[in-house]
Amino acid sequence: FHRAAADYRARLPEGFEPPAGRRRHKYTLLQRDTYPVMASALTALRVRQSVRSRTRRTLRRSKRGAMDVFYRSQLRLPLDENLAVFSAYWSRSVSCNPAAIDAELGRLAPHIRRVWAVRPDAVKQVPEGVEFVRVGSRAYWAAVARAKYLVNNVNFGDTVVKREGQIHVQTHHGTPLKTMGLDQQKYPASTNMDFAKLLRRCDRWDFSISSNRFSTSVWERVYPSSYTTLETGYPRNDILLTAGAEEVRAAREDLGLRAGTTAFLYAPTHREYQSGFVPRLDLERLAERLGPDVTLLVRGHYFYGGSTRLAELQSAGRIVDVSAYPSVERLYLASDGLITDYSSAMFDYANLDRPIVVFADDWDTYSVVRGTYFDVLRQPPGAVATTQEELTDLLCSEGWRDDRATEARARFRQRFCDFDDGHAAERVVRHVFLGEPLADLPPIVPLDERVPAPPPGPGVAASDPISVL
Repeated sequence: FHRAAADYRARLPEGFEPPAGRRRHKYTLLQRDTYPVMASALTALRVRQSVRSRTRRTLRRSKRGAMDVFYRSQLRLPLDENLAVFSAYWSRSVSCNPAAIDAELGRLAPHIRRVWAVRPDAVKQVPEGVEFVRVGSRAYWAAVARAKYLVNNVNFGDTVVKREGQIHVQTHHGTPLKTMGLDQQKYPASTNMDFAKLLRRCDRWDFSISSNRFSTSVWERVYPSSYTTLETGYPRNDILLTAGAEEVRAAREDLGLRAGTTAFLYAPTHREYQSGFVPRLDLERLAERLGPDVTLLVRGHYFYGGSTRLAELQSAGRIVDVSAYPSVERLYLASDGLITDYSSAMFDYANLDRPIVVFADDWDTYSVVRGTYFDVLRQPPGAVATTQEELTDLLCSEGWRDDRATEARARFRQRFCDFDDGHAAERVVRHVFLGEPLADLPPIVPLDERVPAPPPGPGVAASDPISVL
C-alpha cells in the first residue's frame, strides 16, 4: 500500500480529478498514504456486506417459511373439482401434450377452469388469453394445493404434495430412444439424478400417457409405480393427423417459406457428455451446397460464430432460427423433411409419413455414455449419414427420400406409430376429466387407414434432384 501510495503521488497527472462518489474517498486515502483508515474502511465494508448477505438469507428463509405455512393452510381447504393446473418443460412454456389437452378440455369441458404454472422469466411467452400463475407465488401454491387435476409433461417439484382426491396426469414429452428413469443408473456419466426422489415423484402419478406400445413397456419398467397407463396416443400429435392443406400453407407462410422452397427442419438433441454446446454441422457450408431453393429451419439454439456469409444466408431466409418458435408441431407441418440425430422428434414426425434423415456422427460415443434402447443406425426411420459429406450427398440427391429410405420409414412407423391417430386429446379428456370408461372412447384408427396432414406441395419435383452450387 505504501509503495502504491508513493507511485500514485509520483505519477499523478497534472490537473487529474479523481472520480466522484465513493471511489473518490479511496483515491484520497491512497494519495495521503493513510493505510489504517483504508484498512478500517475495508473491514467495515466487509462487515456491511456480510450483514446484508445474512439479512438476505434470513429474508429468503423467512419468505420460504411463510409461503410454506400458506401452502399448508391451502392444503386444508377443499379441492376445487373444476380446477386444472397445467405445466410443461419445468414451467418454461405453454406447449406439448399439456397444451393439447388444455385446448381439448376447453372444447369438451368448458366448466373446468384451466390455469398454467409458468416461471417468472417465462411469463412473456404465455399466449394472450391464457390464465397463468407464476411459480413460487401465493397464487401458484394455492392453485397446486386445491386443483383437482395436475397435468405435466415432466414432474412437479418435490415440495408439491399429492392430496387424496387429486389426479396427476403425466403426459411425458417423447418416445424414449435414450435410456430414462431407473435405467439411467447404468449410465452415471449422463445424470446426477436422485433416484429415490424420482420414485417418490412417480408415486404421485395417477395416469401415464403413452403414444406406442414400446413406450408403455419402457415407462412401466423405469417408472415403477401404481399409475394407470393410458394408451391414447400423444395429444400434441393430433394436429399431424387432423391438419389440412390450408393449415400446412398457413404454417409455411408464418415462417416466410415461399412457394417451391424445400424446407428441412434440423432438430438435434442434447449431449450429456458435453459441458457446453458443440456444433455438429457447418450450417453455412451445408446451405451453400443445397442451393437457393432449400431452406434450413434450425431448432435448438444452434447458431454460432459471426461469419458474414452466415448472416447473409439468414437474411435471405435460407437458414432460419426457429429455436424460439412456440409450436414444434407447426414446424413439422411446414417442413418437407426432418434432419435429426437422437431426438424423440423422429417418432412424432413419423406420423406425417414424410422423409426423415438421421445424422449420427457420434453414435458410438452417445450410445455408450447415454445409453439407448435400440441401434438407430440399424433400425432408422429413413436415410442415415454419419458425416457432413454423407448428409450433403443424401440431400443433394434423391437419397433422403428414395425407395430404401421410404421402406425404412414404413418399418419405423409400423413399430412406433401405434396410437397417434388424431384423437388422443379427446380420449384423455373424456376419460380423465369426464369420467367416461375407456371402452366408450374412440377406437384407435389402424395405421393404414390414417390420413396424415398433406405435404407442403411439390417443392422440388420428385424426379429432379436438388441443385448443387
